Amino acid sequence: MKTRCHAADWAKTPRCAMPQIENNFPAVTVNPSRPYDSIRELYLYEEPALLASLHRGDRREAMRIINLVLVHIYSAGHERSEMLKILLLELVVMMSRGAVEAGAPQSEVIGFCYRHITELIAITDDEQLAHWLREALLRIFDEVERVRATRLPANVQKALDAIRAAPAGTGLETVRRAAARAAGVPPRQLTQLLKARTGRSFSDLVREARIEHACELLAKTEQPVAVIATDCGFCDQSYFTKVFQKMKKTTPRLYREAAQGRMR
Repeated sequence: MKTRCHAADWAKTPRCAMPQIENNFPAVTVNPSRPYDSIRELYLYEEPALLASLHRGDRREAMRIINLVLVHIYSAGHERSEMLKILLLELVVMMSRGAVEAGAPQSEVIGFCYRHITELIAITDDEQLAHWLREALLRIFDEVERVRATRLPANVQKALDAIRAAPAGTGLETVRRAAARAAGVPPRQLTQLLKARTGRSFSDLVREARIEHACELLAKTEQPVAVIATDCGFCDQSYFTKVFQKMKKTTPRLYREAAQGRMR
């Protein structure tokens, strides 16, 4: 078997027009009467490596493995249009499962799969099939990369947890040192790291944590607003109310009334 569909070619070229290039991939013995069995064995063999490449965001390695599988899919499905559709759909389903394991929202991926199946039913020629495959895989890759881009590194998450866990009246520098220890970085570097990964300053993050603590006290206690302001580390009630209103779009008093009304 000499046909090899490059990652750049299979996504835009009909099967019959694929370039004749030496295929260096290991051969898969195909039983003409049951070609599907051999492809399933190849799926099972390559699936761990493919899913691992998705998890670490290595699109190049994932495409290399997909290219290998596609060589044998097109060989086994040659001139069997329905067989080819089944094999390609199984590849997309396997990729979708990997996307969920890599952190993509299950509801989004289920939506992708439903759309892929619906589109596949209507396909009648190789060019449409190549376009369908390209779009299906790009959707999956893009969703995984979107999730990876929004996921915070472990040390940043530890720093945020330390900020939220600090007693509300703790001084800023004490909180900064505790968060830096949790993240395993110097305090000055922590400030830069948090700004780069969250888009917010250290002081803003501390204020947000204190306002969230104040919300709990407003909802669950009858303490005066002035006492809550002091307990949460604000210098006076006026400043506390100003910050609270900016973040919550309401005053502490109205927030308390609404929160306690929902709890009754």
